Formats: sequence, structure tokens, C-alpha cells
Amino acid sequence: MAHEREITEEQDFLDVALKALDHMRDEARSLRDSAAVATMRGAGDLVERDVVMGTALNRLDQLAIGDQPLFFGRIDYVPNEAGVADVYHVGRLAVSDEELNPLVVDWRAPVAAAFYRATGVEPLGLSRRRHVAIRGHEVTGVEDEYFADANGELALPEDDIRSATEEGLVEGGLALGGPGALLAALGRARTGRMGDIVATIQGEQDRIIRNPLAGVLLVQGGPGTGKTAVALHRAAYLLFTYRSTLERQGVLVVGPNPLFLNYIENVLPSLGESGVTLSTISGLVTNVEVRGREPEPVDQIKGDLRMARLLARALRTRQRGLRDDVEIPVGRAIVVLRAKHTQEVVERARRRPGNHNQRRSAVGRELANRLAGEYYERFVRDGNDEVNAQGELADLIRATPQFKLVLQRIWPRLSGQELLHDLFGAKALLRAAGEGLMTEEELALLYRSRSETLEEIRWTKADAALIDEARVLLGPLRRPRPAPKLGEQGILDGIDLDSYAGDVRAAALREAQRLAPVQSTEFDEAEFVTYGHIVVDEAQDLSPMELRVLKRRDLTGSMTIVGDMGQATTASSSASWNAVLEVLEPRRPPTRVDLTVSYRTPEEVLDFAAPTLLAAAPDLEPPRPVRRAGFTPTVDGVCADEFAATLVSITRREVDAVAPGRVAVIVAGQRIEEIVEILNVNGLHAVDPRDQDSRGLGAGLVVLGAEGANGLEFDAVVVVEPGQIASRGAKDHASVTPRGLRTLYVAMTRPTRRLAIVACEELPETLR
Repeated sequence: MAHEREITEEQDFLDVALKALDHMRDEARSLRDSAAVATMRGAGDLVERDVVMGTALNRLDQLAIGDQPLFFGRIDYVPNEAGVADVYHVGRLAVSDEELNPLVVDWRAPVAAAFYRATGVEPLGLSRRRHVAIRGHEVTGVEDEYFADANGELALPEDDIRSATEEGLVEGGLALGGPGALLAALGRARTGRMGDIVATIQGEQDRIIRNPLAGVLLVQGGPGTGKTAVALHRAAYLLFTYRSTLERQGVLVVGPNPLFLNYIENVLPSLGESGVTLSTISGLVTNVEVRGREPEPVDQIKGDLRMARLLARALRTRQRGLRDDVEIPVGRAIVVLRAKHTQEVVERARRRPGNHNQRRSAVGRELANRLAGEYYERFVRDGNDEVNAQGELADLIRATPQFKLVLQRIWPRLSGQELLHDLFGAKALLRAAGEGLMTEEELALLYRSRSETLEEIRWTKADAALIDEARVLLGPLRRPRPAPKLGEQGILDGIDLDSYAGDVRAAALREAQRLAPVQSTEFDEAEFVTYGHIVVDEAQDLSPMELRVLKRRDLTGSMTIVGDMGQATTASSSASWNAVLEVLEPRRPPTRVDLTVSYRTPEEVLDFAAPTLLAAAPDLEPPRPVRRAGFTPTVDGVCADEFAATLVSITRREVDAVAPGRVAVIVAGQRIEEIVEILNVNGLHAVDPRDQDSRGLGAGLVVLGAEGANGLEFDAVVVVEPGQIASRGAKDHASVTPRGLRTLYVAMTRPTRRLAIVACEELPETLR
């Protein structure tokens, strides 16, 4: 137990720091209020006011930490020759007193790195590291770790009694920072939302978080290693360190599904960063609503890199000359569009640079000019027509309905959705595009009946990536039309510019132009927003085509890619990290790091799941656990008649054991509704967290499909019919597959405390 003296010491400091924080808020409010009532005499004053107002509002946003502790740690350095020791308190934001003396340093500041990285072997100049537990405005606990000096001596207070932290820890010599604080954090009940780990970041995690911005950082980490938390804290660190660059260029965080995004959405705001875009891959593809699901064989084909070539070929088949001549009425005459001329124009257009829709104008212009020349020779030059400019003739021809119809046949204007709809709805088009590229069986799987309208199509996640690919080939449907926009009412509204001298008036207009967005462009769906840094979580489940979607959003080549190949569960997932990098094509050599320690998943669960990982991914080493839960996973095999009663009994046992924590029942995806009904009929309030009317992951008991469990964590997990999960992707639905075993491994490693198995069918060999 920490001494009352130490708690009192930190409480006194907390009171001073909170008072300083209030003063900082008062200053920011004062700045905001003064800007709001400032007298505006010109555009320059407007610029200054908006800058001041923006600064004040951003500052107030950063200082609004809610009920989060203001600081959580302290580091004491070894005294210098004069006997003076530097002391720093580490918190989630920097706090200074009225005289600008620093009281709390931001956890992302370089000086705070020692708090996370110091070990007994490398103390980094520290004599003590202190973890401070704060609830609201009250210090509730203190944990001190002392480091030996150069002579190997510990500077312990005479009356200090060091508290033991052996309970719950695995022996093995792992260097843990603040083991007591870490165990306390891991032992807390899950809330259904991911929280930050800023108070308990460990050394290997901190080194990844503070890695430089440039280039691709690839992070491999098994269950419980904190890879998601590390990725999000890295985003917050990069925004803090490179703010001037990344606030302008943007930061994107990509997760595997909306449920996962809901789970992590509070982490970055709790760290003071709210200007980050969170999205799934499908969410990056605008104007495409994903409502359908593919059979796994189809999903696998659509995620294959060959689809890029298939789409390019499919588009080429839509660029074709006429087979027969076509008559086009122009005024009182008729001109003939020769089939051979259209074929020549198409061949020239194919060799032009640019995308498909962009080159359409050149095709139409050349064909119209040829027809105008013929018309001019026959009618105008001989004085039979009043029109005397060949350019005007070409414009008249292009405006005729007949010409527009012919041009659409020769070189149609297409959207990505239209190209895919036409391709997948026509076996002939599929055969023409896929000849020599895919087998007849694969092309048959891609075929689907045409819908009456695009709105009827139930687009899938795999379709979204293909539509994105098609949009690159096609380009925008229309050319964006920039329109001046000087704010909602106009930056200079109410200002009499004529009353100013000419030079002042010109300066005011320049300032207003710089302040306001001059171009308000309505983006076409084929124009992509890019980002200065992209964080990708659960990247092992992305198909090559989905990785190409990410690559298009990459502005600078700066990415953090996080995942675990041992948890690759989708039909189209990349086979290895090398395959991922081949698609992304980093602009400089990538950096790979491994998270080797599991903080969340207890030793009992990792040991139980280890044979499944070995069978699924023999080249991967499981992470090393740091803690025990004191509960050995259970396996209950029952007959079909007893299944429902046994499932209810075991689930109720787990709910009671971890209350008020969260429990997940994880099943094969097609059984979610069945299991929800069984539990609810028997008095257990279970929900499908995907249901918009439910509490989502915040519910006490949820039923999840194993394929959607990546990245989530619960206090207890009940896995139903592991044999069904392990056969995922098998044609006979009975054989165990490597992907099925990886999915089962994911399901079994979601708990932080307890794991139970319920099965009627035969267990996979790895669980026998």
C-alpha cells in the first residue's frame, strides 16, 4: 500500500494543477469573448479576429478533459552534482501556472518518454517512477518504482515499504512499467467502448508510438498486445508532434467494420484529438451503400488483384467503333458517319492520356468536326446554307439527339456503378474481359442477374472496392464547376469598400480571398480525398483490391499498418505482410516491428488457444502473457437435446462471474439470430450489437459472429460450436480449414478473464 504521505503529496499537487487548469480555461474564454466583440474596420481585422477565435476555441476544446485524470504519473531524475533533481508530472495535456511555469507535461512530449521506457536495466536517468491513481479530483492511490543509480543503490525513503505486485503476474522477467497500475487497468470491467492506455503504455509500445512520421510502419501483434491502442495513440502523438503538417493534410484511421469504429471512437477525443477521420474501406467509397453480402468464393475472386485487369479490359470493350454507317440529320440535310472513321477515332482516343470520361470529349469533337467538314463541303461552300463557320457546324452537330446517341454507343459516359452493373450482368462481357485471365468457373461466379435500376442493387463490401477501381479508370462524370463562395453571408458583407482608398480596398479583397474558401467545388464521386497519414487496423483482413483503395488516399507515403496474420479471417485477405506491401508499394523501405507481449489476454487463454494458432499459422509465435486470470477455460460437450439448456446455464454463470463486466457469445455468423433467441427466451437479455436499436457493444451480453470479432474484447467469452467456426470456407462445411482455425483463434482470444466452450458437434483436434 502506498503511504498516506505520498497520497497527500500528490493531492496537494493535483489541487495546484487543477487551479492552474482553470486559469488556462479562463484565459481561453477571455480570448474568445474579446474576439467576439472586437471592432472590425477592414478585411485584415476580420482575418485577425477569425484566427484569434479559432485559436481560443481549439484551446478550450483541448482543455475540456471531462472526468479524465489530469495527470497519471511522475518521474524523478537522479540528483545532479548540486543535489537538485528534476521532477516532471506526466498527463494527458500540458498545464502551466499563471507565470507559465510548467506543472504537467503532455504525455507525447519528448521528456515524458522516460516514464514509459525506463527499466531496471536502462533507467534512463530516473531514480523513481510514480503511477498516480486519480478519480475525479481525488488521488486514490500511488505506486512507486525505484531505479538503481550508477553504483547500483536504490534511493528508498527510510520508512518506505515496497508493495508486492506478484499476484496476477506471470513469472518470466518481463520489464513492466507500473505493474500494479497495469494490472488495475486490465482488471477493470469492460465498458463496451475502448479506452485509452495513456497511463499504462509499456516500453515496446512507446517506441512504436513515437516512431518517425515518414514512411510505412508495419506492426505485427498477437491478441492482447495492444496493437489497436498503440495505433490510435500513435495517431495522437503524430498530430501533436507534426501538427502544422497533419492538421492541413489530415489523418485517416481505417477499421474493419462499423461495429469496430464505434468501439474505438472515444479514444482519440480522450487524448485531445478530434480532427481525425474514422472510416471503413467501404466508407471511403462515396455514394455506395453496402447492403449485401457475397458468398465467400465470390468475395475471394472480387478481392483478387486480377480484378484490376479485368475492369480495365471490360472498359476497353466499351470503347468501340460502329459496325455500320449511321445517318445524322443536320438542319435540312443528312450527313453520314462512316463506321471505319469511328473505328479510327476510337483507336486514336485509346492512345491518348487521361481517363475514359475525359477522353470522351475528344472523341465527340473529332467525329463532329469530320461530319461538319463533310457538311461544309456539300452545302455551305456552295452557298446552299447560311451557316458559314465550320466550328459552329460542329457544335450544332454535337447538340443533336442522334449524334449524342451514337457517341454514347461508341464511347459511353459511365460511372463506376454502371460499369460494374453492365459487366456482371452480361456473360458475354465477362467472357470478353476475362479471357485468359480467369477460368470459366470464376467468371460464372461473378455473373449476377441485371437489376432494373442501380438503386435496386445490393452492393457488397467487395463491390465497393471494385467501384473505386473503376472510378480511377473512368474519371469524373462531369467537370467540376468552381463557384466563388465567401462564407454564408459573405466575408465583406456590411463593409463599405468604396469608402476606402484603392490600395486599402485591394488589400481588403486579398485578405478576404485568403480567409475564405474561394473555390467551393462540388466533388465528383471519382475524386478522392487524400491524407497525410493513414492508420490501418486489422490490416491482415484487407483484400488486395481494398488495399488499392487505401493507396489512392495516401498523400505522402506515411502509413501505420497494424494487424496479425494469425488472425486473418476473410476469404480474400492477403497471404502475408509481403503481399500487403507489394500492393501498397511504399515509397521508401518500410519499417517492421513486432509487439511480443500480451497485456490483455491472460496466460490461461493463450495457452489454451496456442495449439489452434500453431495449426493455423505455424510460422507465427504467440505473444507472451504478463498476467493470469485464475480461471482455466472450460469445454462442455453436450448432446443436441441438452444444448440450449447447457448454453443458457454456462452463459448465466459467466454473466454472474464478471458482473458488471461484458460477456460475448461468439458463434458462426449464420447462427446469431438463433442463439439470441435461445438466450432471450430463457431470461438472458442478449442482443446483436449490429442492431441499431440495441446498446451495441455497451450491452452486458452480446452475440457476435466469429468473423466480426476482430479487435474487440470482453470480460468473458462463450464460444459456441468451435467446429463450425473452424470449418469456415470449407466446401463440405465439415473439414477444418486454416482460415477457419484463424477465425476460431480470434474468437477464443477475445476475453480478458474467462473463456468457455459449448459444443454438440465434434471438437477440432486442436481443442481435444
